[in-house]
Amino acid sequence: MDNDLTWAEFERVEMRVGTIMTVSDFPEARKPAFQLQIDFGDEIGVRKTSAQITKKYDRTELVGKQVVAVVNFPKKQIANFMSECLVLGAVAGDEVTLLSPDLSVKNGLRIG
Repeated sequence: MDNDLTWAEFERVEMRVGTIMTVSDFPEARKPAFQLQIDFGDEIGVRKTSAQITKKYDRTELVGKQVVAVVNFPKKQIANFMSECLVLGAVAGDEVTLLSPDLSVKNGLRIG
């Protein structure tokens, strides 16, 4: 493959586990999305992001769910909202299935 990553490049990606604390509607987004606040533990703290996950998830079932996110991307302006991390999921068209650990783990643990 021409686009193979080096091990050093992969190690720079900070994928961490966090727990969704709050979920809000995001009517200003171009595509249906929620605004999330995710707790990544003491070292990283709470980060906010938006996620286009409205097809498969209801707001109420997301609170307390642990998810995997990249926490070292630059902040990104989305409509009137500043995203501070990128929640990861499996994407099939306009449906996203969130990546999450099978068992509860400490917030902030690194994925490797």
